[in-house]
Amino acid sequence: MASIQTALAEISRGADEILVENELIEKLESGRPLRIKAGFDPTAPDLHLGHTVLINKMRQFQQLGHTVIFLIGDFTGLIGDPTGKSATRPPLTPEEIEVNAKTYKDQVFKILDPEKTEVRFNSEWFGSKGADFMIKLAGKLSVARMLERDDFKKRFKANQSISIHEFLYPLVQGYDSVALEADVELGGTDQKFNLLMGRELQKAEGQDAQVVIMTPLLEGLDGVKKMSKSLGNYVGITEAPGTMFQKIVSIPDDLMWRWYELLSFKTLEEIEALKDSVDKGANPRDVKIELARELVARFHGDAAAANAHKGAGNVITDGEVPEGTPEIVIELDGQAELTIGAVINKANLAANSAQSRDMLKNGSVKVEWEVVEPSLSLGPGKYLIQAGKKKIAWVILK
Repeated sequence: MASIQTALAEISRGADEILVENELIEKLESGRPLRIKAGFDPTAPDLHLGHTVLINKMRQFQQLGHTVIFLIGDFTGLIGDPTGKSATRPPLTPEEIEVNAKTYKDQVFKILDPEKTEVRFNSEWFGSKGADFMIKLAGKLSVARMLERDDFKKRFKANQSISIHEFLYPLVQGYDSVALEADVELGGTDQKFNLLMGRELQKAEGQDAQVVIMTPLLEGLDGVKKMSKSLGNYVGITEAPGTMFQKIVSIPDDLMWRWYELLSFKTLEEIEALKDSVDKGANPRDVKIELARELVARFHGDAAAANAHKGAGNVITDGEVPEGTPEIVIELDGQAELTIGAVINKANLAANSAQSRDMLKNGSVKVEWEVVEPSLSLGPGKYLIQAGKKKIAWVILK
């Protein structure tokens, strides 16, 4: 039983909820490799660290000797997942799905062992199903039951459109568990309704109901809101090593243990040892540097991790104004406007006129993050101007 307890402790690490834990223990006690399912609709192929929380949980099961099924929802991608959305999400084209699926696989295999990962597409079983099957599947759930789902409920009350095909999504995801005979399904807390649908459909088909394990939504760089590209508080797994390193080291001290729990591959004992060292006076920044190096190495290799600190902060990321960005005031001296080339020169964002012309010609000059034409002229006002990859300033024309 000690090994079961050890496995359960690792599986429970960072899990928001396990439904039902006693059933999971029974499955673990059976001694057979469990089938662990996690589904991904290939809608956003550029992953950030928040996405990897679920993939890390898959890796834990993989290391415990269980079968991990990385399910790409090419069929459900044609429907469009409405989870957490306030409006219908447009379905993807087959071409978009194919491109995104490949990108997903390339990224997740930086975490998972490809030799121990079963990659499946749910078009394998749904592609051959006819309209009669979908009608029977739709008959397994009432509209009232579907409207219990939080996002549907909110949209219904707000008189926002809900398309009939969106009701199929939870049913299709649930049937995936039937087709794969899943023992465990992993998903985010925002997927609870869909995950539980798998349990219901498995019971209806005479299968043992899967255990549902929900992973939390990772807090972003601000330590408050969930990590999101739209909020600008994310760390992309394909970002430059220096940028990734700098972002991770900059997180609040009280957030780093949360990140260690959900993102690090260190054991629980190793993390406790780090906590003890901080309690005894170690610098929290050194502990964050250790985490940064681990994550950079995971996605860029050991050599990049060893040198990431050298490039930290040297490259400007769109949408993120570096701390300490200077303000430069330029007098118009009676002129209504100045050309962008003249502004760059006067602000010392270019070494000379020739360099400014070259940067404008090759699209290396941005105003408010947008590439500008060489013919642009600016009047009085305050502008965020970037010239090349490393120079940026607030320029005030008056």
